[in-house]
Amino acid sequence: MANPERPARMSADQRAVAQAWREHAGTVVGALIRRFGYSPSCEDAVSEAFAAASAQWPSGGHPDDPRAWLIRVAERRMIDLLRSERARDRRQATHAAAAGVAAGTPNAEPGAAGPADQRHGLAGLSADTDDTLELLLRCCADELSRTSQVALTLRVVAGLSTEQIAAAFAVPESTMAQRISRAKTQLRHTRDGAAPFALPEPTQLAGRLDSVRDVLHVIYQAGYLTDGARHRQPPQAQHVDLAGQAIDLARQLHLLTRRMPTEAAESAGLLALLLLTEARRAARLDPGGDLIDLEHQDRSRWNTEQITEGNRLLQAGLRSGPVGRFQLQAAIAACHDQAPTADATDWAQILTLYRMLYRLAPHGVVALNLAVAVAMTSGPEPALRLVDALESDGALRHSHRIAAVRGHLLERAGRPVEAKKAFLAAAAATRSVVEQRYLNAKAAAQIG
Repeated sequence: MANPERPARMSADQRAVAQAWREHAGTVVGALIRRFGYSPSCEDAVSEAFAAASAQWPSGGHPDDPRAWLIRVAERRMIDLLRSERARDRRQATHAAAAGVAAGTPNAEPGAAGPADQRHGLAGLSADTDDTLELLLRCCADELSRTSQVALTLRVVAGLSTEQIAAAFAVPESTMAQRISRAKTQLRHTRDGAAPFALPEPTQLAGRLDSVRDVLHVIYQAGYLTDGARHRQPPQAQHVDLAGQAIDLARQLHLLTRRMPTEAAESAGLLALLLLTEARRAARLDPGGDLIDLEHQDRSRWNTEQITEGNRLLQAGLRSGPVGRFQLQAAIAACHDQAPTADATDWAQILTLYRMLYRLAPHGVVALNLAVAVAMTSGPEPALRLVDALESDGALRHSHRIAAVRGHLLERAGRPVEAKKAFLAAAAATRSVVEQRYLNAKAAAQIG
């Protein structure tokens, strides 16, 4: 889909279309997929609907309901495209018959619905469920790798162009285009004859929503962790705020699952986690774009509105449903955000929360963070023993995190020579230029 947003200065009418794109592009695509089933023509039809908005809204006035207007125009264009495809298939069938070649089955009638689950939505969701939720569920199909789920979500749901997604993840546009194309092809040829972009069965809904939340968290982290690299790009470089995109999608997910008792609390937990983390974003880089660790950040720069909203969401979620992974991570973030100074951080509470999180999600990264909490409550030596035990963890084998945490613990233990070696090893293992600068600076600061 061609994105109507441009980095150059826009008129009021152009801004209105750009805002409609941000708010409704995914919903309009979802509406087409629900009615027609998935095909690449869905994205073409949506792009043409927004092109029509750019041409018609300035002179004819903005519609009272932009979403309905866009869906109506996109559906008409989709019907035109399907008719064109049918005519082409008929011509090919005629030529094939004349040549004595058996022809395949032509496309379905324009406007014909896709498979039953696409036409009527997913059993267990209300009939008026927003198309955005269904589209998120479709893009996070189990058949896809996590990287493909992320790319497809940004392309189809968030409406970003392939160029924007490639720039955000610092990969060539051709690489990202291939990744997205493979994902779509894979969904069109799912196992056991399943429908392309099929919704999960009711018994699979919880697992698919977990995947959606994980994908949105990955998107947020990708944006949050590339701040420093973007800081050093030239002013004319194309910037995509992946963190902001993830928060917008998480906010939609929270609203769309609020009537699903088993899912609402954890969706609220995800949004709370992103807001409580985002609240510190302005303080995590110095003017030169280098990282400032949490202990030394200027807390007066933290966003109090986001902290307040995150805490409200967290408390409401904890009261309304079972405690999940994202709620626990949000509670940990809240402990940091509520501390007026680094010394006032309630590390005992954080340690308890990490132990609860590890029982729910026994992942190496969680264990590594738990070791940091142990160091802050019981000293670095017992924490170092925990880190040593993680050396064989497969999830951390190629990560710089173990060496980075070991460096911090050795520094705290007063062992600068070993700390320097660990920081240098971590700097060599990370692909992030910003993290490399930070870790090399930490190594250079060790005296001994």
